[in-house]
Amino acid sequence: MKILVVNPGSTSTKMAVYDDEKPILLRNITHTAEELAPFDAIIEQQDFRRQLVLDELQRSDIPLEFDAVIGRGGLVKPIAGGVYEINNQMVEDTLHGCVMHNHACNLGCLIAHEIAATIPGCRAFIADPGVVDELTPLARISGSPLMPRICIWHALNQRAIARRYARGIGREYEDLNLIICHLGGGISVAAHEHGRAIDANNALDGEGPFSPERAGSLPAADLIRLCYSGKYTEKQLLKRIAGQAGLTAHLGTNNMREILQRIKDGDEHAQLLVDAMLYHTAKQIASEAAVLCGQIDAILLTGGMAHSDYIVSELRRRIGFLAPVYTFPGEDEMEALALNALAVLQGKRQAKIYK
Repeated sequence: MKILVVNPGSTSTKMAVYDDEKPILLRNITHTAEELAPFDAIIEQQDFRRQLVLDELQRSDIPLEFDAVIGRGGLVKPIAGGVYEINNQMVEDTLHGCVMHNHACNLGCLIAHEIAATIPGCRAFIADPGVVDELTPLARISGSPLMPRICIWHALNQRAIARRYARGIGREYEDLNLIICHLGGGISVAAHEHGRAIDANNALDGEGPFSPERAGSLPAADLIRLCYSGKYTEKQLLKRIAGQAGLTAHLGTNNMREILQRIKDGDEHAQLLVDAMLYHTAKQIASEAAVLCGQIDAILLTGGMAHSDYIVSELRRRIGFLAPVYTFPGEDEMEALALNALAVLQGKRQAKIYK
């Protein structure tokens, strides 16, 4: 089975070609600020990024002959985890149905759908998008009926890491209780109980620990007063929640290598802020221990920041008493997407229908 994988990010488009489980092409196409400047909204980059993927296939002498194209899922309606066949309703919701549609992950669905439509017999999928919602009824309730809790988290990578950990110890993911923390531009923490993420934070839109790019939970009354201060537009304030928030707002950069180097060079302010981020991350992880009533098989740390010995050791110092802590640096998204598509093509898993 030949599978094309498309995973758009804010400043790059990752793509891969798999022959069954074997990767035969892996590319990370970076986009400069100058290239993206002409586009007012991320969704307008669809044609530009799709053509870059097609050009890369041509340069690599890979014919446009695939059994499936799978894209990173976008911010559609909350759905259960799994593999979904892309249909017209999903495309419509990706384009028009979501309040938070200006996010690069939405391009994965659209590009996969367009490319697959040009190939006879080719199917188009997404898998475990960030809006996967398996929360318990208790987790949905907030202190205001106007604002029930939702989760937007790194579902694809977290689930892929969970399955990898389970395979490594000779167990099934569905048999384990895990707390998984994705440490990236946003930080998501989820409690996985026997194969379901029964609690997770909204890592994109203002809940949980602050991160390199996102504000996390904020004092509600102060935020309301700021909204009515007349100092900022709605668009500007939303950027202060995600994008121009977190360490970026405090230190002027989201580059963790640069920030960690500043700490090594003696920047005490940078150290205070990173330590505060880890302090709040540890609190979020510990809160998920209460969700699982302390019955935790392991805590898994993943994402780009898990490459840092300092970050991992500081988190381990604070949460190691809860359960054994294991690290899986980086992301496993490309392989996870390919294997999800392959499982459907081989009849091992049923593709779900988006409604």
